[in-house]
Amino acid sequence: MEVLLVLLIAAILTGCLAYVNNILSGLVPMTLHAEQYMTTLLGTNGFTEVFNIFFGFGISLIVLKFLKKGFETYILWTEGDADADPLLLLTNFFKALAVAVSFPVLYGWLADIVDELTNKLLTAVGTGMQEDFTTFISGISSAGLFTGIVSLIFFIVFFFLYIQFLMRGLEILILRIGLPVACVGLLDSDKGVFRSYMQKFFQSTLAVIVQIVLAKLGVGLMLNGHVFWGLAAVMLSVKTPKFLQEFMIVSGGSPSGAMGTVYQSVRLVQMAKGAFK
Repeated sequence: MEVLLVLLIAAILTGCLAYVNNILSGLVPMTLHAEQYMTTLLGTNGFTEVFNIFFGFGISLIVLKFLKKGFETYILWTEGDADADPLLLLTNFFKALAVAVSFPVLYGWLADIVDELTNKLLTAVGTGMQEDFTTFISGISSAGLFTGIVSLIFFIVFFFLYIQFLMRGLEILILRIGLPVACVGLLDSDKGVFRSYMQKFFQSTLAVIVQIVLAKLGVGLMLNGHVFWGLAAVMLSVKTPKFLQEFMIVSGGSPSGAMGTVYQSVRLVQMAKGAFK
């Protein structure tokens, strides 16, 4: 009975390994450009219209809030400091417009950097790593039922992680769609919702990099016979968003803090990219 169960698990793992080997390389573009994949699946290009709708809505809100703040501050004197330089409000207005208009281009650059950085990290992690699926399956068959069950648990967790990647792609897509609306916060002195919005955006993007590298490491450890290390790596990959959330905390500060967060985050990714050249 035990032999039959081991053979059944080995047969299941053979199919799992072939599938895992194909999906790892395409996870980054799928996560960062989820709308392109869903457009192919649905056979429609409706996401472009969705982006345009929210862009127009966000720009309208920026203009309306600018007029409202200016009227209430400098005419009615019911909000803010009437002695404050109107140039500050005007500067924040143009800053909000600039970020909303230029974000698609900036995001394209960020996605390219993240994609290249992740590929370099995957190559570095996989250097010299054993990737012989036949040897791994033979080892599982001879290791016994317990090792086979642990290996099966690993792939169950891995496919749960794959679903999490799809959810992360949808999350980033929603953040991208709603960014023009979040730019309304740039008209406030504390940057309003924009500060926490960008924090969440960069947390989700960084989580993609860490999760994919840990998933690759977990698969490599499994193929080299270290089933418990492999299981630990893929389980940590699942918990990566919560792990990052513990230290990526929105901080207060100067009025330019939100844009500083954007600049520092992009600069950090660029430095990491240069380190692997």
